[in-house]
Amino acid sequence: MSAKEKFAENAKLGKFLAHKCTKCGHLHLSTVYFCQKCGNRGSEDMVLGGTGLIATYTIITVPPAGFEKFTPYAFVVLKLDEADLRISGFMGGIATPEDLPVGTRAKIAGFDERGVIIEKAVK
Repeated sequence: MSAKEKFAENAKLGKFLAHKCTKCGHLHLSTVYFCQKCGNRGSEDMVLGGTGLIATYTIITVPPAGFEKFTPYAFVVLKLDEADLRISGFMGGIATPEDLPVGTRAKIAGFDERGVIIEKAVK
């Protein structure tokens, strides 16, 4: 299974696949091939919970081709609870800033042709 397939499968389960440096233990996004801290090439997969806080977002009201049926939506940046990592993803049904205050609890809810799907976390 490719790295992209492993990432997608974990996202479908509400999890986040990261890489942990085998030399210094620094956590990275799974797309990073060299440790950003020590330069080591070795890493191991680490599965994290997919919950966190919305750090920022952009509301899309004029979508690119193929995304018309999803409008309006937000392209969000989620700061994960378990690590100092941020991931981006798609959150449907967001039309105004009042719909999604920065700092809202959210979680990974899946993966499809849009990429990582994020939804508000139930309190």
